Amino acid sequence: MTETIEALVEGGKASAGPPLGPALGPMGVDIMQIINAINDKTKQFEGMKVPVKVIIDPETKEFEIKVGTPPASSLIVNELGLEKGSGSAGTHKVGDLTVDQAIKVAKMKYDNLLGKALKEKTKEIIGTCVSIGVTVEGKKPQEIQKAIDEGEYDSKF
Repeated sequence: MTETIEALVEGGKASAGPPLGPALGPMGVDIMQIINAINDKTKQFEGMKVPVKVIIDPETKEFEIKVGTPPASSLIVNELGLEKGSGSAGTHKVGDLTVDQAIKVAKMKYDNLLGKALKEKTKEIIGTCVSIGVTVEGKKPQEIQKAIDEGEYDSKF
């Protein structure tokens, strides 16, 4: 019977302190080995809170780490170096994302997006830009999605 510990950690900066240390201690596992593995898997989300699941087999002391991904909007805001999205996305724009940055975010969230291929997944990320007041390549996100459909950015996928 495995035991699962779930925690929200800062990307690349998990420590043996709370919330992980006290939860892992009674399991008799090598806490630092688990912390290092978590940090290795979450370093690309530096500066963001990341959901992490540690699944432990108490008999063999073997463990598996599953890392969730921050919301797409958080990844976009982080990619642009913003503090937060726009409070009034329809009228106030807070940043401009390139298609390459959208592809990078789509790759980070790859397994959590619904699209079949990177092209569709990137369009999902661009769709998120609408709600947080971010333009893409200086245009409305919907215009870029249409351009992607028309094959304008095929060379990037």
